[in-house]
Amino acid sequence: MKLIVGLGNIGKEYENTRHNIGFMVVDELAKRWGVSFNRTDKNAMFAEYRAPEKIMLIKPTTYMNLSGIAVGAYANYYNLANEEIAVIQDDLDLPVGQLRIRKKGSAGGHNGIKSIQEHLGTDEFPRFKIGISHPARNGKAVISHVLRPFAGEEKAAIEEAVKKMADALERWVKEDIDAVMNEYNKKPPKPKKEKPQKEEAPKTEEGAEVKAEAKAEGKAEETAKAAE
Repeated sequence: MKLIVGLGNIGKEYENTRHNIGFMVVDELAKRWGVSFNRTDKNAMFAEYRAPEKIMLIKPTTYMNLSGIAVGAYANYYNLANEEIAVIQDDLDLPVGQLRIRKKGSAGGHNGIKSIQEHLGTDEFPRFKIGISHPARNGKAVISHVLRPFAGEEKAAIEEAVKKMADALERWVKEDIDAVMNEYNKKPPKPKKEKPQKEEAPKTEEGAEVKAEAKAEGKAEETAKAAE
């Protein structure tokens, strides 16, 4: 069995905000698999799918900072190993839309991850991260940033990233995480700058310039004679 956790905050006011990346990805998976989050249990909305292995998608209903309550409850109830739990989170330290997958790691200041680590008693569980960029190095700016919706080019980048992360999780369900990391941890290529093209002088037929000069000199002599 696999448990896929999408981190976020419940409520209309938080829909499509940066901190709700996890919810967006599990919603995409539920849409692909034809399941819905119409049931609630153990402090989370959940959807169940079989492929043929049982897969649980959950969205904690405790708000971000207490996400570990739900994750710990599901992990204990189903007796899951740490490597069978995938947590989808936003990451301030990555550019908007960039993916990064890790087998384990620190919370990196993410309160949802901190809570999960406390309730699982370990930091060794897979993380599926999507970048949301960092606004500034102060608390108030960060809080405002993570609760702000995406717009414009960022919105388009996130929509694409959500689909790619759903692809990655579909592979994780069936394959080794190392293969998934190798495929999806690649940095997007930087756009190449086009070099300005040099303007070439118009080409002339061989000897044309010499003939033109000779012709001009002949006319000049005729004009000089006429003027005498």
